[in-house]
Formats: sequence, C-alpha cells, structure tokens
Amino acid sequence: MMKILFVIDTLGSGGKERRFTELIKTLTGRHEIEISVVVMSNDIHYSEIYNLGIEIKKIIRKTRKDLSVFRQFWMLIRSERPDAVHCWESMTAVYLAPVCQLLGCPLINGMVTNVPLRQNVFNYHWFRARLTFPLSRVIVSNSHAGLKAYRVTARKGVVIHNGFDFGRLDGIRDVSVVRSELGIVTDYVVGMVASFCEQKDYPTFYKAAQKILTGRRDITFLAIGSYTDSEKSIGMVDEDLRPYFRFLGKRGAVESYINAMDVGVLATFTEGISNSVMEYMALGKPVVATVGGGTEELVTTGETGFLVNPSEPQVMAQRIEELIENEGLRKKMGAMGNARIRSHFSHDSMFKNYMHLYSQICSN
Repeated sequence: MMKILFVIDTLGSGGKERRFTELIKTLTGRHEIEISVVVMSNDIHYSEIYNLGIEIKKIIRKTRKDLSVFRQFWMLIRSERPDAVHCWESMTAVYLAPVCQLLGCPLINGMVTNVPLRQNVFNYHWFRARLTFPLSRVIVSNSHAGLKAYRVTARKGVVIHNGFDFGRLDGIRDVSVVRSELGIVTDYVVGMVASFCEQKDYPTFYKAAQKILTGRRDITFLAIGSYTDSEKSIGMVDEDLRPYFRFLGKRGAVESYINAMDVGVLATFTEGISNSVMEYMALGKPVVATVGGGTEELVTTGETGFLVNPSEPQVMAQRIEELIENEGLRKKMGAMGNARIRSHFSHDSMFKNYMHLYSQICSN
C-alpha cells in the first residue's frame, strides 16, 4: 500500500482547492493507497472534506516567516513515514522541500498552476520555484504552458490536467429560478466567473460589456467571484448601465449561475487551466476567453469558443455579440465544448493520472 501525505495552504473557495478536495474524496477508501492531509490555514470552504473519515491535521503559521513550521513538518514526516509528500502551492513547497530532502522522502511539487508573466526573482512564485525545484522529485503542472513558462525539464515535469466531475451538475437549479433570484428580465445572460484581482482582467470584460450595451439593452452581465461586489469593481461600470450588471461576489453552487448564462467569458492576464472555463464548457456554454497560457489547451478557437488577445475589449465585444446573434453557433460550440471536457478533461482521467504518478514515485 502506498502512503501519501498531502499538504495544502488553505481550503478556501478556489479552483486549486476544489481540485484538491475532489481528488482526496476520490482517493479516500481506495485499498491501494493510504492518505493523510495537512492544511496550513483555518480557512475551510470545502467543508465536505470533514465527512471523509480522515484526520485533517493543521500546521498554522504564527507569522509569515514562522521557522517553527519546518520543525513541525520534520516531526510529522519522521513520525508518519509517508512514501511521498505532495504539496499544492509554492509556500508549502518552500517549507517541505528542505525537510523532505533531509529525510529522504520524495516531494511531489504541485505549485505550477499558473503561467507567470514575470519570469524573474521579483515574482515570488518564480523565486520559490527556483529554490524548491532542485529539491523536488517531480514537478506537476495542470498545463503544458505552465511547465514551459517555469522552464521545467522533461525529466522532472509531468502534466496532469484538471478533471471535471460531472456529478457536480446533479441538482443544479432551474434557469428560471436563477433568473428570478437575480431579477433578470433581459433575453440573454453573459457572465465571467473569477475573483476580482490583478491576475484577472475585469476592466476588459466590463469595457466590452459596456460597448455592447451602447447598442442594445437585451443582455445582463454577471460578475461572480471574490470582491466582484466591491466598490472598486462596481465603480468600473457607468452608473446608468449598472442595472444591466449583477455584481455577485463570492457564491457557492456556481454551476447554477453558469447554467443560466448564454456565453461564458474569461478575461485574464495569465492563466493555467481555468476551472471557470472548464465549468462553462461542461455546462455546454460557448467561451470567449483571453488567449495564452493553458486556456489554449482547453479552448479550440472557432470550435468550442473564441480566443481573443489580452486587453482588447472591442474584439471581445464583437465575439460576444457574434455568439448572442447566432443561436445555432452557440449551441454547436457549447456541445463541442461539453464533448471535449468529457473526452480530455474528465475527473476519472485526472484520478488515473495521479494514481499512475504515485505508483511510479513509490516504486522507485
């Protein structure tokens, strides 16, 4: 039996955290693997992890540079003697890389979930990569673009794409219920699911939406994600156009809101494999997204949606309107997107790829 120790910084409401939780849920109870989990935060959005019958250990930093964490991990790994440790982001990699190296325990470094724009020491993810990659047995990325950007060698790099669990769609609310809840009376709905932060290009999404609304008023635009309901976010939209927007902030059961959309949008500056885009495609929605990073591994432009260059709201607006005006094209692209997720980005495929990786590491 393989014994794997999983370490993650937080289980807040993010794509990485969802992927982690779904993998742990699938691994729990498998006869060929024993798992233990460490979370370095009290932020637990995916509380279903408590229902899996496994102990969730916590190692909490008292300060940002709490050196006692090294000792706590040293004692834990020496006590549990796992066959491998799998960390899920750069901060946990910094703590675990030297400890695993000293104890002779293989480290699976899963910090590559993005495609950095700045590839230098002023990008803290890049700096942490340079520190931890030499001490890691394997570097796992959810995109080929991520491995390339971080300059991971073929000998160390492994790509395991995110997998979508279609069981998440069981029990989603009816479109009419969602529209009623949000007070939507327009014919169409276009939405973007992403946190309002510097990595996501909400200014371009808002500008594209407002360009469209200068010529028509039959579309409602949704902004879903942390801080999309902030004063700064709302302030990017002209006051007279705000009735055609819904600034929803962080929401659970996001699948029901996506199901009410006609088009899913992701404007961004850098991206690995976007969970939002996967959700759009799984729910049969055509995608308009920024070109670059792992998005090109998900979206086939002209088939499952359109890719546009960064910070080009005029082009983004044109592509959104093209889809709104052509119901047949929307349905065709949505169906092809759904088929692509089922064939290339299934939860089952992700699980099998991780199990294969763990078997390889533990047999060496």
